Amino acid sequence: MSVPRQPRSTTVDLIVIGSGTGLAAALSAHEAGLSVVVVEKSRWVGGSTARSGGAFWIPANPVLAAEGSGDTPERGAAYLEAVVGGSAPEERWRSFLDHGTATIEMLTRTTPMRFLWARGYADYHPELPGGTAVGRSCECRPLDLKILGADRARLRPAVLSAPVPMPVTGADYKWLNLMAKTPGRALPRIMTRVAQGVGGLLLGREYAAGGQAIAAGLFAGVRRAGIPVWTETALERLLVEGNRVVGAELRHGETTCTVRASRGVVLATGGFDHDLPLRHAHHHPELRDWSLGADSNTGDGLRAAQQAGAATDLMEQAWWFPAVAPVGDGTPQVLLAERSLPGSLMVDGTGRRFVNESSDYMTFGQTVLGIARDGGSLPTMWLLFDQRYRNSYVFAGAHFPRAPLPKSWYDAGVAHRADNPGDLARSMGVDADALRATLARFNQLAAAGIDDDFQRGTSAYDRYYGDPTVTPNPNLRPLSGTLHAVEVVLSDLGTCGGIRADGFGRALSDAGTPVPGLYAIGNAAANAFGRTYPGAGATIGQGLVYGYIAGRHAAGKLPAANTRPTS
Repeated sequence: MSVPRQPRSTTVDLIVIGSGTGLAAALSAHEAGLSVVVVEKSRWVGGSTARSGGAFWIPANPVLAAEGSGDTPERGAAYLEAVVGGSAPEERWRSFLDHGTATIEMLTRTTPMRFLWARGYADYHPELPGGTAVGRSCECRPLDLKILGADRARLRPAVLSAPVPMPVTGADYKWLNLMAKTPGRALPRIMTRVAQGVGGLLLGREYAAGGQAIAAGLFAGVRRAGIPVWTETALERLLVEGNRVVGAELRHGETTCTVRASRGVVLATGGFDHDLPLRHAHHHPELRDWSLGADSNTGDGLRAAQQAGAATDLMEQAWWFPAVAPVGDGTPQVLLAERSLPGSLMVDGTGRRFVNESSDYMTFGQTVLGIARDGGSLPTMWLLFDQRYRNSYVFAGAHFPRAPLPKSWYDAGVAHRADNPGDLARSMGVDADALRATLARFNQLAAAGIDDDFQRGTSAYDRYYGDPTVTPNPNLRPLSGTLHAVEVVLSDLGTCGGIRADGFGRALSDAGTPVPGLYAIGNAAANAFGRTYPGAGATIGQGLVYGYIAGRHAAGKLPAANTRPTS
């Protein structure tokens, strides 16, 4: 069946709405023999995936097997059973496990992507049964974006770009951040990536890693398959006949068109990241529009699904991420390794510690919102560190060791510095006695290498982003000398509560029955892992796998798995 290259009324087998991990659903359905069109609201292809770190977390997948990780489906199941803990239906995470291998095999066949294991990037809760300190996170090897041809201009830009052309994988990031402390590990990686980036440009190539690579790889596969991607085309409503979704009404510019879909519609529209009324209702009324999710993620799919009879779940959840408070109309700058590195700690508006700074970012955000529920307001948060810390590490992904923090941060009150805790406290606007006591207590614990208060450095995940040159605890060191404070706000990578779905990716009604012809994947669906983030790349991992599942299920060709959801 020929599908128009531009938006117009037509009939296809399957409509995929959203061009992040929705592209995996399109590839899966196309390979299974269906005619498919991808619809994207924005001018860009790639969704939040293109803005992400680009890792995917899928236990016992073929990349892990090929690189000798020793992971097994049984260990993956034990871990997910422990970490999810009943906060999502078992069929959701079991179906994810059952189809992970087939998903990676399908992507290897249908795209130019080749993958690597981020060895050592621990699961986020590795101490639980089935957890692993060596990790399960994988990512796409650096990819030449020029393979997209003229469509290169349609790829959604990254959040950050390197100061020189160089593809930085997640596996590189840890060591690049430690360039001043571990030059023997960092400099060869830097030179390799600079050579790849600059050398590629000389050969007419544009190498990228992370979310840019995986989004471009998916897009390249879709182009190779001849699947149209209609950009600047918004979902107006789903077409429902009886109780079945049979297509969608779409708007492109000033015109509307009706596309009928004999096998259904896959909603891969992302979350409600930038719908503040919804976020205030479900998260907290003081949240600002500081999400790092794609700006087109405004809950369109969620509302359309509800109108078609679908239920929602886990609406209070998001992939929370602490970030440097933005200045003016700027965007937040995420804080990942910075919170784990020794010579730093976090305090609230009272000048006291309140969290294990090194905890995974979703747990961090949930802790902050728990404090807000108890106290009524989101806490003011500060990351404190000394000059030795500033001389040693990259900060906020962009500010190199020893380089001064931006003057605009100080002018806006986002950053402060002083020679002693009392002066720093007065500049920050916190109680000086409380801050002095906090620093004294922290320095005692750090000197001993044991955080009795918040157990920082106990987990293998904490230690992954620590400094291996600092002992006995790579996350702890007493602070001394000139002190700095940077204000931190609660940002996120997108919401992860949404349309209730089953183990086939089918949208479910309030009664728990499938809405015929309607699927939901990625952040449009309620998190398959409930209220938890199992490991780096769990967002993209479940988007890819449920894309595979939905595409195959719509085609009636989902292969048997060890554990199948109930029909």
